[in-house]
Amino acid sequence: MNFLRGVMGGQSAGPQRSGAETVQKLCDRVASATLLEDRRDAVRALKSLSKKYRLEVGSQAMEHLINVLQMDRSDSEIIGYTLDTLYNLISNDVEEEEPEENVHKPSSEDLAVQYTEIFIKQPENLTLLLSLLEEFDFHVRWPAVKLLTAFLKNLGPQVQQIILVSPMGVSRMMDLLADSREVIRNDGLLLLQQLTKGNAAIQKIVAFESAFERLLDIITEEGMSDGGIVVEDCLLLLLNLMKNNSSNQNFFKEGSYIQRMKTWFEVAEENLNWSAQKVTNLHLMLQLVRVLVSPVNPPGATSTCQKSAFQCGLLQQLCTILMATGVPADILTETINTVSEVIRGSQVNQDYFASVNAPSNPPRPAIVVLLMSMVNERQPFVLRCAVLYCFQCFLYKNQRGQAEIVATLLPTTIDANSISAGQLLCGGLFSADSLSNWCAAVALAHALQDNSVQKEQLLRVQLATSLGNPPVSLLQQCTNILSQGSNVQTRVGLLMLLSTWMTDCPIAVTHFLHNQTNVPFLTAQISENLGEEEQLVQGLCALLLGICIYDNENTLENYTKEKLKQLIEKRIGKEIFIEKLAYISKHELYSRAGQKPQPSYSIPEQMLLDHEFTKLVKELEVQIIKAVQKSSEDEKKEEEVKKSLEQHDSIISQYKELIREQDMQLNELKKQVTALTTQNEQSQTMITQQAAQIQQLKDQYNLLKIQGKPVDSHHHMHNEAAQINGIQPKADMEEIGRLQEELEQLKKQHGILEGQLAEKDLIIDKMQTSQISGNKDTDDCTDNSGEPTAAPHKELETLRTLVQTQAAEISQLQAKKQELENQPAAMTGLGSGDVDRDSSLRRITQLESRVSALDDENQKLKGQVRVLTEEKDSLDQQMTRTSNTVVILQTDKSRLQQEVVESKKEQDDLLVLLADQDQKIFSLKNKLKELGEAIEDEDDMESGDQDDDDYDEDEPN
Repeated sequence: MNFLRGVMGGQSAGPQRSGAETVQKLCDRVASATLLEDRRDAVRALKSLSKKYRLEVGSQAMEHLINVLQMDRSDSEIIGYTLDTLYNLISNDVEEEEPEENVHKPSSEDLAVQYTEIFIKQPENLTLLLSLLEEFDFHVRWPAVKLLTAFLKNLGPQVQQIILVSPMGVSRMMDLLADSREVIRNDGLLLLQQLTKGNAAIQKIVAFESAFERLLDIITEEGMSDGGIVVEDCLLLLLNLMKNNSSNQNFFKEGSYIQRMKTWFEVAEENLNWSAQKVTNLHLMLQLVRVLVSPVNPPGATSTCQKSAFQCGLLQQLCTILMATGVPADILTETINTVSEVIRGSQVNQDYFASVNAPSNPPRPAIVVLLMSMVNERQPFVLRCAVLYCFQCFLYKNQRGQAEIVATLLPTTIDANSISAGQLLCGGLFSADSLSNWCAAVALAHALQDNSVQKEQLLRVQLATSLGNPPVSLLQQCTNILSQGSNVQTRVGLLMLLSTWMTDCPIAVTHFLHNQTNVPFLTAQISENLGEEEQLVQGLCALLLGICIYDNENTLENYTKEKLKQLIEKRIGKEIFIEKLAYISKHELYSRAGQKPQPSYSIPEQMLLDHEFTKLVKELEVQIIKAVQKSSEDEKKEEEVKKSLEQHDSIISQYKELIREQDMQLNELKKQVTALTTQNEQSQTMITQQAAQIQQLKDQYNLLKIQGKPVDSHHHMHNEAAQINGIQPKADMEEIGRLQEELEQLKKQHGILEGQLAEKDLIIDKMQTSQISGNKDTDDCTDNSGEPTAAPHKELETLRTLVQTQAAEISQLQAKKQELENQPAAMTGLGSGDVDRDSSLRRITQLESRVSALDDENQKLKGQVRVLTEEKDSLDQQMTRTSNTVVILQTDKSRLQQEVVESKKEQDDLLVLLADQDQKIFSLKNKLKELGEAIEDEDDMESGDQDDDDYDEDEPN
C-alpha cells in the first residue's frame, strides 16, 4: 500500500520514479499478485495513469488488461476499472495530459488506431467484450458499451466483420435499447449508429431484430419532434438502417410503420417556439420520408410508399406544414423537397397537390403561391430551388397537370381578376432577374416535356408588348429576348425552353423558321469565336439549329433540310458545328445536372443546366450529327431504301395473311379428315355388325330349310304338321322379335346417314366457295389433270342411293313384319299338310330374298367405305398441296429478308466509299494549298470575289 500511495502522489522518502517505471511496476503487480485486492488496486492505479501516460500504459499494460478481462470476470469492480482503462487508451475523446518531458510522440488518433488493432488482432478479445454486454452491473455494462463504440469509430469495417460472425453479437447490442437506465440506452443508440454505418448485412440484421418498433416507441416516448437529443439519435439510426437499403425500406413499409410517421408532423399553428433541437428533429424526420420515396429507389418501391403516404394522410399533413405560417425557412424548404418527391410520378398524389389551397383570402392554389416565391428575387435561393423542384415533380409524367398549366396561358381561359400559374411563369420569363428567367423557362419546358399536344397549344399564346403594337406570339417574344444579348443564364434558359418546345414538333419548327432573323442569328452565334463563358450558349444554339434540320418538314422553300445543311457547311463548317454541339456535354455542370433530378447548386450563377434537359441532349446529339452529315444523295437513297423496305414489308404482310388463311383452311381440312376417319370406322363397325346379322339369318334359313323338307310317309307328314302347328309358330314369334330389333337398328342407321348427308352438303358448299375464291383454291380442288374432282358429287349420289335403299329395305321389313305377325294365326287355322308345306316354302322363299337384299346392302356399304376412302385420299392430296404452298411462301419470305439485308450492306459499303472519297478530296485540297503558296495575291483576290458572289447568291431572302 505504501507503493500505491507513492504512485498516487503521496510523499516518499526515496527518489521519484519515472512514469514508465511506475507503469512497469504496476503491470508486474497485475501479473504476479495473488490477491484479488492487490490486482484491483494496481488496475485502478493504471486507470489513473492512463490519461497522462497513455503511451506507456498502452504499450506495457494492454496484454495484462486483456488477461484480467479473461481471468477476473467474476469481480465486477476490477472489470469496470479495466474497461475504463482500455477506453482511455482507445478513445480520442479524452484529452491527454502532457507529461513534463516534451518528446515527440504519436498523435492521439494514431495511438487509438494502433491500440484498437492490437486489441482486435485476436477476434476472441472482441467476442469477450461482447459477452460483457450481458452483465447487468452498471459499472461493467456501461464501460463495455462505450469501449465498443470507440472501437467502431477507430476501425469500423474490421470490427463490424468480427461482430457479424460473432454468435448473438448484434442481438446483445439490441438488448441495450430495452435497458431501463437511460444512460445505457442512449449510449446503446450511439453504439448502433456506429455499428450500422455502411454495412448492409448488419443493417438487415438490426432491422429484423425489431429495431423499427423499438426506435419508433422511443421517439414517441420522448415527445417526437419536441423531444431532445435522444430523438435525434433514433432518427439518425433509422436513416442508417434505410438509406440505400431497399430490403429495409420494404420491411419498414410492409410493417405499416409509414402510418406511424404521420403523428410526427402534427405541428400546432400556435406553436411558434421552434427550438434548435426541434428544427433538427423535424429536418431528420423529413429526410426519413425522402429516403422512402427517393427517385433513386426502385420505381415499384417508390410508388408503393407514395401510395401509403397518401392513404394514411402523411401527404396531407406535409401540405398543411407547407401552407402554415411561422415555419422556419430551412424546415419549409425541406418540406417542399419532401412533398416534391412524394408526388413525383404519382398521378393520385399529383391530383391531390393540385387541389391544395393556401389559407388566404381569397384562397389561392398552393402551386400559384409557390410559383410566386420562385419568381420573387427577394426569397432565399435554396427556397426558390425547392419550389422549382416541386413544380418539376408535379409535372413529371403528368399530362393532365401539363394541360392545366398551359391552359392558363391560352386566351380563352385567362382570368383577369386572378393570378394564374401561366401568368407568373410569363412574368418570370421576361423579368429583369436572370434567375427568375431561368427558373420560369425550365418550369415552362417541363410543362411541354414529352407532350406534343401542349407544344402545339403553346403556339397559340399571344403576348401584348406595348400599347398600340400588335401582340406577338410567345415563341417570337422568346427569340426577341434571345437576340437582345441578355445575361448568359437568361439565354441558356430560353434556349433550353426553345429546344424542348421544338423537339418532335415540326409545326413549332416551321413557326421558328418563319421568322427570317432567327437562322442568321443562330449561325452568327455558332460561328463566332467567343469566350469560355459563351461556349454553352454556342452549343445550345447549335442544338437548336440541329433540331430545325432534324424535325424539318420542308414546308418553307428557303429553309429546307438541304438548304440549312448547305448553310452550315458554307458559313460554319460541319466539323466546327459538331465541335460546338459537343460543348454542352463537355460542360462541367452537365454531368452534375444529370446525376439527380433535384437542382442542387450553391450559388445562383451555377444554375445553367436542367436534369431532364441533359437526357434530351444525350438523345438528340447523335441524331443531329447524323442528320447534318448526311448528303442529299444519302437521304434519297435512304428514302428509296425505306420505300423498298415498306414494299417488302407490305409483301411480307400479304404473304403472312395468305399463310394465315391457308393455315386456317389446313386446320379445317384436318378436322374434316378426322371426321371422315371417324365415319369410316363407324362404317366398318356397321359392316361387321351386318355380316354377323347375315350369318345369323343364314343359320336361321338353313334351320328352316331343314324343317321344311317334303316327306312321303303319312306318319312323317303328320309329325311335320304337328311340328309346324306346335313348335314353328313359336320360332316365328322369336323371328318377329328379332326382325323388330333389326328394324329399329336400321331406322337409327337411316338417321345417321341422313346426318352424314347434311354434313357432306355443307362440305361441298365450302369447297365450292373455296373454288370461287381464287386460282390458288381452284388448284386445291382439282386433280392432277386440272379437271375438278367429282369425289364430293359421287359421295353425295352414293349416300342418297344408300338412304333410298335403306328406306326401301325398311319398308320391306315393315311389310314382312306385318306378314309374319299375321302368319301364326293363319298357320294355326290350316289343317292339311299341303297347306303347311306351301306356307313354309313361301316363308323360306321370302327369307332367301331377304338374305339376298341384305347381301346387296352389304355390298353397298362396302362401296360407301370405298368412296369415303377415296375422299380421304383426295383431302390428303389437298393438304399436301397446301403444305407445299406454305413452304413456297416461307421461301419467298426468306429470300426477301435476304434482299433487305443485302440492300443494307450495299448502303453501308456506299457510305464507307463516300467517306474514303471525302478523305481523298480533303487530302488533295491540302496538297493544292501547299502547292499554291507561291501563287500571286491576285488569284486570291479573284477567289475571294467568287466566294463573295456565292455568299450573296446563297443568302436567304
